[in-house]
Amino acid sequence: MRIDLDKLTPREIVAELDKYIIGQENAKKSVAIALRNRLRRSRLPEDIKDEVAPKNIIMIGPTGVGKTEIARRLSKLSGAPFLKVEATKFTEVGYVGRDVESMVRDLTASAVSMVKTELQEGVQEEAEKAAEEAILDILLPTVKPEQPQKPGFDASAQSAIIPQDNSTREKFRQMLREGKLDDREVEITISKQKGMPSIEIFSGNSFEEMDFNLGSLSGMFGGGKKKKSVTVKKAREILLAEHQEKLVDSENAAELARDRVQNMGIIFIDEIDKIATRKNSSGGGQDVSREGVQRDILPIVEGSKVNTKYGIVDTSHILFIAAGAFSMSKPSDLIPELQGRFPLRVELQDLNAEAFKIILTVPQNSLTKQYVELMKTEDVHLDFKAEAIDKLAQIAEEVNQNTENIGARRLHTIMELLLEEVSFNAPDLKGETISIDADYVNEKLADIVEDRDLSRYIL
Repeated sequence: MRIDLDKLTPREIVAELDKYIIGQENAKKSVAIALRNRLRRSRLPEDIKDEVAPKNIIMIGPTGVGKTEIARRLSKLSGAPFLKVEATKFTEVGYVGRDVESMVRDLTASAVSMVKTELQEGVQEEAEKAAEEAILDILLPTVKPEQPQKPGFDASAQSAIIPQDNSTREKFRQMLREGKLDDREVEITISKQKGMPSIEIFSGNSFEEMDFNLGSLSGMFGGGKKKKSVTVKKAREILLAEHQEKLVDSENAAELARDRVQNMGIIFIDEIDKIATRKNSSGGGQDVSREGVQRDILPIVEGSKVNTKYGIVDTSHILFIAAGAFSMSKPSDLIPELQGRFPLRVELQDLNAEAFKIILTVPQNSLTKQYVELMKTEDVHLDFKAEAIDKLAQIAEEVNQNTENIGARRLHTIMELLLEEVSFNAPDLKGETISIDADYVNEKLADIVEDRDLSRYIL
């Protein structure tokens, strides 16, 4: 859901995030201010606008407490291009692996897709009309006179056929709109390159990551079109997509996407703590590589121009949000230059039983609501009692304390185990209501929770 940022104050941005993320008020405030500053910057005179750099953020906290979700929901709220990357996926120049500039290329490709989708919505009506006419042409092929016209051609005789043809065409049009022809088989011509795989060539630092679509080479191997028999309903979908694609100016879409990336783009760099160089380290090759990745990331965060297949993208005003648990290292273990480019640091709190209770029931996408709706599709009704929610929250907190702390992700494991039997037998339980109370939770989970060794493997 994209909301007009002009109408959202930082307080209202936090309120929107509260619908999906429990707690972590400091982190929400920081990203809300960062988002609002985007709007404020857009209102500045051009000579000042370029001088205002985004205040990048480092989120510190264990896994499963909401770091990624905050950034993802922020991008959905603003309609900004968003990309999540893991710092450990990158290697420094000279090593095999992804170079850091690929994050900008991926973000730009995502933005182009987003903009094209928006532009296609604007030509939806025109594309639907064109697709409809194309279907009617297939259903009612017309014989056109040869060109040039032969001597003695009777134009009046040809025109006499048109009213009858138009009448038939309109009848078919009505049937088409009413869905009466949906199951009829027709033969359409489609482009072979649809869905063809791409080959990426990694060319090293400062070179564009070239993208070849095999469909673009199809002309060298016998043409780029093929005929396919489909139902009228499917044909309309295919032809609608093709006409939408034709009606959208690709160059304009790329230009709009680049502008959106440069002024609104958000890159979320996860596991940044994994590339921190510990100060007490003896200095092995691994730490050298980590520092090399940091130094490669630095110019991207500072602001540099990256070549993409859609044009040059300036990263100076992309918002970077980094995150990590920092259990084995700390932000000060990052190289000083990179630390300086992330001036805001927010520590996220561990989740307790009270937070788990809220996560299970309050958000619009809460786990209990998800399972209730999933079982409804099998005509099985789940009734979660308050006492069961309390017990599940206590178990999640206890297991996180006694084993690895994985935050709210622990709830996914617990809920799957709790409802495993119901999920398996759901087709045989049609019409039944399953009451999930404290006794039910104890029956399914108590033994595993009490057995510490077993809980390490199962929970």
